[in-house]
Amino acid sequence: MATLHLIRHGQASFGASDYDRLSPKGWEQGRVLGRWLARHTTPDQIIGGELRRHRETIDAMTEGYGDGLPEPGIHPGLNEFDHLSVLEAYRPGWANPDVMTRELAKTDDPRKAFQKAFTEAITRWVSGHNDADYPEPWRDFRDRVTKGLDDIIHDAGDAKDIYAITSGGPISVIAQSLLDLDDRRALKLNEVLANASISRVLFSGSRRSLAVFNSYGHLEGEDPGLVTYR
Repeated sequence: MATLHLIRHGQASFGASDYDRLSPKGWEQGRVLGRWLARHTTPDQIIGGELRRHRETIDAMTEGYGDGLPEPGIHPGLNEFDHLSVLEAYRPGWANPDVMTRELAKTDDPRKAFQKAFTEAITRWVSGHNDADYPEPWRDFRDRVTKGLDDIIHDAGDAKDIYAITSGGPISVIAQSLLDLDDRRALKLNEVLANASISRVLFSGSRRSLAVFNSYGHLEGEDPGLVTYR
């Protein structure tokens, strides 16, 4: 059987003007992952989404791995949903980042306050009752991701180890499809995915199974402080 390794990108830049770039810790997470790969396996293929944080995670992995990684491909099925549009549909005032920053700064814990609002916004999006408010409704996102999984497996050829650098949303949707979970449980999976974690899908022909979910021992082994979730 072949293995599709689903990698969540390194920590992005929460609170910065451009979220879609790795933080310094995110870069180090990617380098640690690359060093771990160099000790344990030789990837046959690397595929990333189109987002900057996906590309930068691949770059960080390459720094850690050294020479020998294959040239990465790109597949839009690995892209995260547009979290800004989901948030703005829930709190229109947050279309202005300065407004969001000011409101969060008034709370005791801005990260916790953002996570609470984000969870409520995602719940609204997933409910399917407000699809007209979103450029990509939940069902369309789910279909895009599962089609991406089909494409990657179909195009695997003789590859035995494929590394797909993506985001928490797509990994949760793939786990949902393989474990036959409802939407609520899929959302719970998204909440616990660590940055630069590895989940593994085994496949052969039409058979697919989730073998590993959210493994981050490679981070804990170097520095437990590298384990982050946002």
